Amino acid sequence: MSAEGDIVLIHMSGKPTIYARIEAIEPDIKKGWYKVTLLLLTIPQQIITWILREEYINGASFTIDGNAIMMQEVKRSSVSPSVSDIVNTVVKKPDESGKGKVLPFKAKPK
Repeated sequence: MSAEGDIVLIHMSGKPTIYARIEAIEPDIKKGWYKVTLLLLTIPQQIITWILREEYINGASFTIDGNAIMMQEVKRSSVSPSVSDIVNTVVKKPDESGKGKVLPFKAKPK
């Protein structure tokens, strides 16, 4: 099941529409349903709460006011530069003239 802090892509009518972060998942009064609070990543940010079943939180399609909606979890990238890689790209290294030299950012080969 998606968890608090996860980023999801919300599809409406079969089209990816908006990103949101799950702020809270709390049990609802009805058994098997949850109050899911989402922070919509828009300008300005908006907070909404939907009451959903676990399968809807996990990506099954559902409808709100006749509109088909689906939440797809956005997987975190496994490729992230290390701190030393970032520091090495921005630290000036002296060249022969004694002046600093700015090194360009180089991505790691895949």
